[in-house]
Amino acid sequence: MLTPYAPEPYVNFSQDGPRTKILAALEKVGKQLGRKYPLRIDGEEIAGPKTFKSIAPAAYDRVVGEVGKADAKLTEKAILAAAERFKTWSRVDPEERAMVLVKAAKIMRERIYELTAWQIHEVSKPWLEGYADVCEAIDFCEFYAREMIRLKGRHPTTPFPNEDNAVEYIPLGVIGVIPPWNFPLAICMGMTTAALVAGNTVVLKPSSDSPIIASGMYDILTEAGLPPGVLNFVPGSGGDVGETLVNHPLTRMIAFTGSKDVGLRINERAARVNEGQIWIKRVILEMGGKDGILVDETADIDSAAEGAAAAAFGFQGQKCSACSRLVAVGEIYDDLLERVIERARRITVGDPSSSENFAMGAVINQAAYDNTRDYIKIGKGEGRMVLGDTPVPGGGFFIPPTIIADVDPRARIAQEEIFAPVLAVIRARDFEDGLRIINDTQYGLTGSLYSRDRNRLHRARREFHVGNLYFNRKCTGALVDVQPFGGFNMSGTNSKAGGRDYIQMFLQGKSITERF
Repeated sequence: MLTPYAPEPYVNFSQDGPRTKILAALEKVGKQLGRKYPLRIDGEEIAGPKTFKSIAPAAYDRVVGEVGKADAKLTEKAILAAAERFKTWSRVDPEERAMVLVKAAKIMRERIYELTAWQIHEVSKPWLEGYADVCEAIDFCEFYAREMIRLKGRHPTTPFPNEDNAVEYIPLGVIGVIPPWNFPLAICMGMTTAALVAGNTVVLKPSSDSPIIASGMYDILTEAGLPPGVLNFVPGSGGDVGETLVNHPLTRMIAFTGSKDVGLRINERAARVNEGQIWIKRVILEMGGKDGILVDETADIDSAAEGAAAAAFGFQGQKCSACSRLVAVGEIYDDLLERVIERARRITVGDPSSSENFAMGAVINQAAYDNTRDYIKIGKGEGRMVLGDTPVPGGGFFIPPTIIADVDPRARIAQEEIFAPVLAVIRARDFEDGLRIINDTQYGLTGSLYSRDRNRLHRARREFHVGNLYFNRKCTGALVDVQPFGGFNMSGTNSKAGGRDYIQMFLQGKSITERF
């Protein structure tokens, strides 16, 4: 019997033990950079007609690996293989499927520093951010394994004379999984294992910015006992791989995490019924945010400043939950702003693969770098840039912590997702005005209120319209089954990853009656 689920604990990298282990892991992984990685279809390794390189954001002359690039034909081959394997995998006992996840969690625990090091290289995650990502991947495996065991078998219904009635949950079929690069192991593992443990088969299109980590995930699940063809690894472009996955009549569901624009396109395309398709496709969309922290005059200002700085600049602001709007009521606005600036100035920026534990690394690629610089120029015209002059290294896509004050709530940098270390600070007249500003967005993912006023906290429970709401703490850092994650409005379908309803998104209910 499995022990009760509990989140995986973090380590303190200021201590000698964890620091020594991560430096050794970085050296070990550094010797493996530049290798080639094939596609995996039905358990077969395929080189692919073309390849592409994964580049380290913090050192763009460093190749993390070279990956086979699938086309539409190979993607269809993977879908057909997954459909064939579904016939057997869907019949495997749910507890046996769950044990694959438990074994995968054990493997990740044993290699946690090495897996962290891969994230440091491939997506420029600072040490603790990378470690936390692996912990979350472990948590998804452990929690979803237990959830599938809970959901297996017969579920009771209201008794009725002379009948035996029950509901059972059965898998859907072939699931197309399209994860993001910013949580390259955690979200990739979470979406994939939720589909697999429910009895579905998966065709995985990893992000082109983090395919090496996704390939490592494939290896972990295979080592844990996943049969060939149940998971298929097909890196490639959205136009070839993504479109084929979304449009193919044998694909039963698409699970996507990424930008709003891509998510809406997937939703539109998946709604079409293609020739030979006999079902309505399900779609899980986890998209962006324009998350805000609201601070009123009763708040602990030091705590609010710490939370805002951590939420805005952790992992270079490249989290859909990151704080990109700080809204403060007038009388504490100047004091809070100065304290946030002070904390942000202390943030160090550099290549996290070095022996120094930098607080921020690089943004993910050239496009993100250029986009961020463009938004900073826009922000200078829409507000007062009070921080953004911190020196940063060359050779990588480094952006310093940037704060733009006195921003109008309807300004572009207050409304559009930037996905970078750029914080817009907005003045509100009072709590009422602040709540209005916070809700004045098309998104609704995360948010936070710092206040000591119980009436305002109660009111925010009803009126602060986000999927993950926090009081007197930062708006990032959700833990599996502690804070199930997913947003409202243009932030997605509110699927609540890491929650007790999530696995059922990958299942369908079947009511069975026998009269006697």
